[in-house]
Amino acid sequence: MYTSFFDVFSIGIGPSSSHTMGPMRAAARFVQLLRERSLLSRVARLHVHLYGSLALTGYGHGTLSAVAYGLMGLDAETMEKPPPISETLLLGKEQAIPFRIADDIIAEEKQSLPEHPNGLRFCASDAQGALICEQVYFSVGGGAVKSREEMHLAENDHVSPAGLWEFHSCHELMDICAREHVSIAQLTRHNEATLRSAPELSARIRLVAKVMNSAIDRGIATPGTLPGTLHMQRRAPQIYARLEDRFHRNETDALTIIDWINLWAFAVAEENASGGRVVTAPTMGSAGVLPAVLRYYERYGCKDSPYSAEKGTEILLLTASAVCSLYRANASISGAEVGCQGEVGVACSMAAAGLVAAMGGSNQQVENAAEIAMEHNLGLTCDPVCGLVQVPCIERNAIGAVKAVNAARLAMRGNGSHFVSLDSVIATMYETGRHLHPNYRETSLAGLAKNVPAC
Repeated sequence: MYTSFFDVFSIGIGPSSSHTMGPMRAAARFVQLLRERSLLSRVARLHVHLYGSLALTGYGHGTLSAVAYGLMGLDAETMEKPPPISETLLLGKEQAIPFRIADDIIAEEKQSLPEHPNGLRFCASDAQGALICEQVYFSVGGGAVKSREEMHLAENDHVSPAGLWEFHSCHELMDICAREHVSIAQLTRHNEATLRSAPELSARIRLVAKVMNSAIDRGIATPGTLPGTLHMQRRAPQIYARLEDRFHRNETDALTIIDWINLWAFAVAEENASGGRVVTAPTMGSAGVLPAVLRYYERYGCKDSPYSAEKGTEILLLTASAVCSLYRANASISGAEVGCQGEVGVACSMAAAGLVAAMGGSNQQVENAAEIAMEHNLGLTCDPVCGLVQVPCIERNAIGAVKAVNAARLAMRGNGSHFVSLDSVIATMYETGRHLHPNYRETSLAGLAKNVPAC
């Protein structure tokens, strides 16, 4: 099933799309449900129950505040700076109710709902204490939210817009491209044209690229300590200072490009960890990978590309979006469901594919790059120390970005033929993720989260 470019690349505040943006959107949906049922004015108390990964790592991921923001009627994409939260909450900007985060958001740490590890239950009561509305939502990755009813909808209940080139696998995607004589980026643009106007898509592409690059620039320029119990110093400004010093000293190093890629990924990942404005690519926990590869293309790659920097950026993002659509349809981009292979692994695969396309590679070379990138992220666990998107997440973004460039270069050195298909790698990733012990799927109960005595 096709996932729109607009859904792949969401804009919001960090540190987590599934634990911050998703719960915020779920809360906003519940308020809208109350409004649609004419119940908003009757609400006197409201309780929210968090389940699974949200309960176990929500404190470190900003979930509790995000729920409050959503209940207040704030939007993740347009909110620049989080407002203060008092003990009186203006529900949907209309109905004042008492709301204490510590008491009214309950982390059910020993319970997980069967549909997905990231579950939220909203319960609204009237002045007499009677339950007047209850709904369960799931934050399924990348900021996307589904109700319990939507989780149980069959795929054949989905109706595609007229003219959309629907694909359910990379094999089908490549067949359509061959039949229509288009690139993967052109196919994505065609599909988006069935959903919105061409100027709207072009404006969105420019905005996504702008927010990605702005996050890099802010991260480079902002020193200080990251929030949370680890008290980690931001490293991007220091890395940048050393690179600039080496430049002015005219020192040469054949691997300096890798240092720059690391820097750009660090900058975005640290901005995300600080609650800054970033783009899901495909998640916020992996938000540094694709911007770093995009900056690499703009600074270095476009010199050998048949496209201008602006055109290549567009091709890179459109191609990456199509690859992400395959993972969302056939696997998962949720660390709570399949581990970090679904976040940094998918980001690496998207970035590698997009870079090859921007460099003028064939559709077959694009698939090859995406496959190489994910094949060497298989089994990657999600074990954030203290439940924060800092260790190992920030360094992992840098490693993922460098790996994406390497995968792209390997694919460009070949003719597009490859032994392992992207479809088989995606199936393997999902199978591997489902077999990971739950403690290694964003619960902070095992791995580095257990063995690093930091909390």
